[in-house]
Amino acid sequence: MNLLTNLKEKKKNFFKKENIYYFTIIIIIFCIDRYSKLNIINNFSDRKHFVNDFINLDLIWNSGIGFGLLSSEISIVYNSITAIISLVIIVLFYLMIISQRLDKLIFSIIIGGALGNLYDRAIFNAVPDFLDLHFNNFHWFTFNLADIFITVGIILLLFKKDVLKKND
Repeated sequence: MNLLTNLKEKKKNFFKKENIYYFTIIIIIFCIDRYSKLNIINNFSDRKHFVNDFINLDLIWNSGIGFGLLSSEISIVYNSITAIISLVIIVLFYLMIISQRLDKLIFSIIIGGALGNLYDRAIFNAVPDFLDLHFNNFHWFTFNLADIFITVGIILLLFKKDVLKKND
């Protein structure tokens, strides 16, 4: 009986009005990412587009994780990485639900981006990266909008934790 009561309480917390706002943020970020990737896949898949002296749009299919790390053609490696990413997203959802408002927002930003890349891994077996930042002959790793959301979320989380430590 206690387990059933506990599950009802978790369900009640999950569907709190406040959490619905953060789920909406996740969906919006996911949709922005999908739109950007579909636009690039449909319009720039066979050519590089020079935006200015610092940015190119160049479609690269990434089978690894961030910045092409752990790229592999071996399906067991790819599937294992995808499973680990899925588990991390589930943990992030849990952390979002039990967190305070600012942390909920930060976790929502990370989850929205992570779900965008996870979707691509499941559908295309690779993530389309297309933002190529460069200066002269130096090129940063090619990335996408989901990577930006994930990175911004992690930086906010680290910055928030650092600020809290300094205030103690």
